[in-house]
Amino acid sequence: MKLTCILLLTLVTFGCGTYNNMNPAPGAVSVVSQIMPTSAPAGGSGFVLTVDGTNFGMGSVIYWNSVAHNATYLPGQQITTMISASEVANPGNVPVYVRTNGQNSNTIMFMIKQ
Repeated sequence: MKLTCILLLTLVTFGCGTYNNMNPAPGAVSVVSQIMPTSAPAGGSGFVLTVDGTNFGMGSVIYWNSVAHNATYLPGQQITTMISASEVANPGNVPVYVRTNGQNSNTIMFMIKQ
């Protein structure tokens, strides 16, 4: 019975693509569908930026205003990173994109409100 359960769990994990979704196929370009939050007040505190999209992997990097930020990969095609208070000190628009396998995704703008 235990062996059957282990085999079934293995089949579901690999068959449903859970394992394969951790790293995109070579040459696959990441696509950012949305970021959360989409804005913050100038001079506000730091926060966790969540990026939703496709073709993210364990080696994906989030770029905030052209500065690389280590990303934490979450199942379900989400990655997160910490944005510091100093990075939202001044009002303006900040480009956000993801680099995976040496290729850049599309860019979404983050608004720092006055």
